Amino acid sequence: MMKKLGQKFEQFVEIVRKLRQECPWDREQTLESLRPFLLEEVNEAIEAIEKKDYENLAEEVGDMLLHVVMLSVFAEEDKHFDLAQVIEIVSAKMKRRHPHVFSDLKAANSSEVLECWQEIKQQEKKGRRKV
Repeated sequence: MMKKLGQKFEQFVEIVRKLRQECPWDREQTLESLRPFLLEEVNEAIEAIEKKDYENLAEEVGDMLLHVVMLSVFAEEDKHFDLAQVIEIVSAKMKRRHPHVFSDLKAANSSEVLECWQEIKQQEKKGRRKV
């Protein structure tokens, strides 16, 4: 399953790269120009969730994935970051913020998980502040 998923994801990224090279509209887009479209897709996903319209939700999740990949491809072109870095960053974040899953810390319930999440998030923010 993972191999098949990985192949499908790589094919999708290549589709986005091809669109970026060969589609006039995609070539004109920037990180900034995608903002309203990204918001629109998130709002459409929220609406599908509220309506319990799971067929439409699958499409809207796909549209959000498209935007994540597009933003990453554009950022890579500008030498800011690439999709592999995005995946590494979010994977590391999830491991850090779920010590009850990835280390010895225990959480008895979801309230403790949320409290731990917020504490870790605050520590991360303090570590990013410039002096």
